Amino acid sequence: MSTPKQISEEELIPLLLKKNSYGLETLYDNYSASLYGVIQRIVQNDEVAELLLKITFIKIWNNFSQYNPSKDRLAAWMITIARNTAMDKRYSIEQQNKGQYKSIEKILAEASPVQAGGSSKEISGLKKLILEMDSEYSQILYLLFYAGFSQSEVALKLNIPLGTVKSRARTAILKLRTYLGQIPD
Repeated sequence: MSTPKQISEEELIPLLLKKNSYGLETLYDNYSASLYGVIQRIVQNDEVAELLLKITFIKIWNNFSQYNPSKDRLAAWMITIARNTAMDKRYSIEQQNKGQYKSIEKILAEASPVQAGGSSKEISGLKKLILEMDSEYSQILYLLFYAGFSQSEVALKLNIPLGTVKSRARTAILKLRTYLGQIPD
């Protein structure tokens, strides 16, 4: 992280209104740490917080013309944007976590060979394989492919590192690929 640039808020605001890139760099250098702290406390996940920080700065940049210095200090206005962005993401994740998705067993039971594009032998074998997988793998497959979660959202939901989600997903897919390669045509 670079050293914050010494520029007053009064000097910074006109630069941002003119969409000056130095103004954006200065804004980021001076405020990113505090905005990241606000976001991270809400989502409690470093990878998601980093992504939301970027989204926050894009919102600030795109909507800077709406900032009114007579109503609010610049930092307070930006903290509001950061907080709302993080709360929106947290709410979205909470809604997904409220059981709005079926269990993996139910989805696999409902899958027909026509829907899945395979024979009933393949489907029953695939169902059996997924259900027999360690729960750490089947749960990730379910959340990624059936519930529609992103890898970052799975990491947040399961409270595990993003890298762990990626490696478990890859391992599970390789197991499925190996099984599908063993089925005769």
